[in-house]
Amino acid sequence: MRDRGLDAVRHADIAELAKVSEATVSRVLNGKPGVAAATRQAVLTAMDQLGYERPSRSRQRSAGLIGLIIPELDNPIFPAFAQVIDRTLAMRGYTSVLCTQTPGGATEDEFIETLTERGVAGIVFVSGLHADTTARHDRYTRLIESGLPVVFLNGHAPGVRAPFFSDDDGTAVHLAITHLRELGHERIGLAVGPQRFVPAQRKAAEFRRLMAPVLGSPDDADKLIVHSLFSVEGGHSAAWFLLEQGCTAVVCGSDLMALGAIRVARKRGLVVPRDFSVVGYDDSPLIAFTDPPLTTIQQQVPAMATAAVRTLLDEIAGAEVPTGEYLFQPELIVRGSTAACASTAPPSVTGDAG
Repeated sequence: MRDRGLDAVRHADIAELAKVSEATVSRVLNGKPGVAAATRQAVLTAMDQLGYERPSRSRQRSAGLIGLIIPELDNPIFPAFAQVIDRTLAMRGYTSVLCTQTPGGATEDEFIETLTERGVAGIVFVSGLHADTTARHDRYTRLIESGLPVVFLNGHAPGVRAPFFSDDDGTAVHLAITHLRELGHERIGLAVGPQRFVPAQRKAAEFRRLMAPVLGSPDDADKLIVHSLFSVEGGHSAAWFLLEQGCTAVVCGSDLMALGAIRVARKRGLVVPRDFSVVGYDDSPLIAFTDPPLTTIQQQVPAMATAAVRTLLDEIAGAEVPTGEYLFQPELIVRGSTAACASTAPPSVTGDAG
């Protein structure tokens, strides 16, 4: 039997991975019409994954540039957002221009200026200054008045007439507290980011509402709310304080904070979850493989990011899009960092802060 040619082998490999026919692969690679955008993207993605170089005729001309401004790449939830946004834009023929803020680097305003000078068709803001209640929001009003389409993820600026897409922070805390209360925990702490940020404020408000009756008063609940950094170090310092207050469990504002809480518990000779239960937030990539696997609240990243991009592109196309905030419902993912409270008494801890 005659061997199949290299092109035929490649077509078969690509078709199998993309779950399409070889004829469809051929149509995509030859730039022929009649292939849905999602199917075309699946074929090109399969080629990239298999390491095959795309022929020049399969390269689609960009329909335009879209700015994407995110806070950082250290927290894995932001690359997760960026990946979904970039993929969704690519499926519609657009190219994203990623702008990452770092300490000492370019500011959000400087990125906005650069992107508008490059003639982007729109901008996606993820956890930007729109989430900071102390920041001026006229920068966004000016963009909107100039006619540039914009959308916002995670955070809400009430005076800005634009579409906002956020996780429901109140529901997230409700899910976490309900889970821990069912496990017998009564003295539960909350470790969240700086108080000026909308998500931290919303989480704290729901925690106060739920825990005030359990602890005795809103003031008692406030004493178990720690505002820190959205980082391992922030979770470390917050958990240290909460352990000193006799907490048997903590709800964290990010998965990185939760990892810091686990680290400080171990430093103080405690076993997670036997002596101290920890709940994260985000369900970041690879967080299921920590030790122990982290119980966390999952943000609906694909749904949020896809909805934001589609809304932005609808506006670019001239459609009238509704403004205001859209809340997405998070999900509790139970893994190995939470367990039944060993005792109603505060755990015994030893050690010095460090």
